[in-house]
Amino acid sequence: MKKINISASLLSANFLELGKEIERSEVAGVDSFHLDVMDGHMAPNISFGPPIIKWIREKTKLPLIAHLMIDNPWLFLNDYIKCQVDAILIHAEAYTNEAINHQLIKKESRKTTQIDLAKLNYSLEQIKAAHIKAGIVLNPETSLNTVNSTLDKCDIVLIMSVNPGFSGQIFMPEVLEKIKELRSRFNGEIEVDGGINIETAPSAIKNGADTLITASYLYGSKNYKKTIQSLRG
Repeated sequence: MKKINISASLLSANFLELGKEIERSEVAGVDSFHLDVMDGHMAPNISFGPPIIKWIREKTKLPLIAHLMIDNPWLFLNDYIKCQVDAILIHAEAYTNEAINHQLIKKESRKTTQIDLAKLNYSLEQIKAAHIKAGIVLNPETSLNTVNSTLDKCDIVLIMSVNPGFSGQIFMPEVLEKIKELRSRFNGEIEVDGGINIETAPSAIKNGADTLITASYLYGSKNYKKTIQSLRG
């Protein structure tokens, strides 16, 4: 039976006690920390960036996974490489060849059917050249077919099971088929992010997930260790 990795999304932690939250999470048994970086363009929220991540890096030796929900991520990759994160995940939708309507950001998540694969591949190569794991992220409505030819360049593929931006959303069961399909095509690590809890985790795992990202389910609980065990169990 494979081990299921649990990655804690620090965006839902108490930022006034971030150091203590990291320590509590480590003691409870998380495998890594998920860093949701948002610029208000790819997702309807603004979070944090390198200045905070540098301090997080000093606080923990666990892997740090930078999830860049930002436009033009290729302009900022070196900033996150310098933070000594262990993986950088970039949204396929940020590499769209289609016109972007930012006015829709609060109504619907970005999706695309036309990706600049050359630019996406170059970004993945830039990340890997820094000896950092590289991966892509797909929003719920973006098809696997848009990135099928670049999967062999990825260490990680993250499937969003909610529209990106805020924790506490309800898991979208329609993405389970996408996870299953990805597992049949991809031998690397599959992560699932959004609405993960004791009820939804088993389905994500059954369909091929290796890593579950937990946010409000973990940081809204009273016993982090039991919560993590419930996701693995």
